[in-house]
Formats: sequence, structure tokens, C-alpha cells
Amino acid sequence: MNQRSKYKTRQRDILLSYLEKMPGHVTAADVCKHCKQQGENIGQSTIYRQLESLVDEGLINKYIIDANSPACFEYVGPDTHAESEVCYHCKCEKCGKLIHLHCDEIEEIQNHMLKEHRFRMDPLRTVFYGLCEQCM
Repeated sequence: MNQRSKYKTRQRDILLSYLEKMPGHVTAADVCKHCKQQGENIGQSTIYRQLESLVDEGLINKYIIDANSPACFEYVGPDTHAESEVCYHCKCEKCGKLIHLHCDEIEEIQNHMLKEHRFRMDPLRTVFYGLCEQCM
């Protein structure tokens, strides 16, 4: 464990195991639902505390997309620096699905914005709204 790591607890291990296996984003409600389905008696406040602790430790990223959506979390692991990854998002306006967007073309737009408009985009907070494939 790194210097910022907390004590190793059973609840923490369950949460980390779930997050490591999940592709993409999950909400705290998703984690609570999973724990309940698995018969794990972990309180909602414990889950929220553990998620915030894992964010502080750099093991997961937290995305706050807008005021109407719950925060999303994504496992990034111990060897990833959460701030260093360029990651844009697409959000479906119908079902709320959040999609990671990694494209060289988007990075070109970011470079253009900086060079031509003297504006630095924040990739962790940049969201494109529209409809996902299933909702079109």
C-alpha cells in the first residue's frame, strides 16, 4: 500500500474488487446495489466514505458531469495518476449513459482551443451531450 492508503478492511477489499472488475463508470448507488445483491451488509455511508478515500488515494477517478447526475467512479489502479489521463466524455441525454471518449481528433480540438483561442479545456470535465447508439 502507498503512503496515502488507509487501513485494509473487508469492506474496502469488497469495494476494490468490485471496482476493478467493472468496465467504465459506476455510481455509489450501483455499488450499494451490488453489495446488497451479494448479501454484503455494507452501509451506504461506509460506501460513500470508502469511495472518497479511494479517490484521495488515486485508485479511482471521480467524475462530476452535471448538477443533475450522480458522481461516477472508475477504477484506475495504483500506478495511474488520475490527473494525467486525458479523458473526455459523452453523455446520453435520454438514458444517462456516460461514455469515455479517447480520440486523437478531440485532442486536436483541445490543442486548437489552446493555440488559437488561448483557452485550455479540462478533459476530465468536458462533456458532449447527445444520444447513445441504443437511444438513437
